[in-house]
Amino acid sequence: MPLKEYKPTSPGRRWATGYTFEEITRGEPEKSLTLPAVKRGGRNNQGKVTVRHRGGGARQRIRIIDFKRDKKGIPGKVASIEYDPGRSARIALINYVDGEKRYILAPDGLKVGDILMAGENAEMRLGNALPLSRIAVGTMIHNIEIEPGRGGRLVRGAGTAAQLLAKEDEYVLVRLPSGEIRRIRSECYATIGQLGNLEHKNRSLGKAGRKRWLGWRPVVRGSAMSPRDHPHGGGEGRSPIGLPGPKTPWGKPALGYKTRKEGKYSDRLIVQRRSK
Repeated sequence: MPLKEYKPTSPGRRWATGYTFEEITRGEPEKSLTLPAVKRGGRNNQGKVTVRHRGGGARQRIRIIDFKRDKKGIPGKVASIEYDPGRSARIALINYVDGEKRYILAPDGLKVGDILMAGENAEMRLGNALPLSRIAVGTMIHNIEIEPGRGGRLVRGAGTAAQLLAKEDEYVLVRLPSGEIRRIRSECYATIGQLGNLEHKNRSLGKAGRKRWLGWRPVVRGSAMSPRDHPHGGGEGRSPIGLPGPKTPWGKPALGYKTRKEGKYSDRLIVQRRSK
């Protein structure tokens, strides 16, 4: 899907790009598959800010996505390709022959009228969900489970895809978009194909207001704060931070600080770390 450019009628329009939405076939969502999104402005149940720089934004409704693909052996027809404000990828509305409707992540090339199915006996075709043991080596996949039956957790962003590299007894080797190669149990499900909206990463917002529409508030430099609010704060005029390296507001090293838990359960499943 190409991006559209705007006429430079203002400084904010000059570098802005947006979606053409030419792949979208329906504007309104399926109401039975949506929930109202409650905005909390980054605050927890005690009213304390736990995620900074969040707040405001356009009103949204949450789309209920079928990440599990647990309607095994029941064919469904793609009724529409739709926009989801809560994710970068597009979603597809599936009408199953038993009357049920569900949303799934829409892979690139999926069209209205296509017939999809999930299960061990499903064809290895775009949009179908199969166990990793039933997928051919070299296939591009997305929405990959980590634990059988828990639903897809990996590779769900726009334009992303993983590749199945090899099969080893009860595990398969998968190369993730980051370059990491890891083992995943062969009974876990994945969906065939690369996710759509490939140009998402090339979009330019162009102005601060479009960031606010997405629910992001401004980020303030630590050196502009007071000493009690940030380790970089204080001093007369523009002062150096006076530290060997930058820190977070909580005093932790901001660069080169490993946050991954040591001895994490999935460490033994990682064959090769992601590309530097």
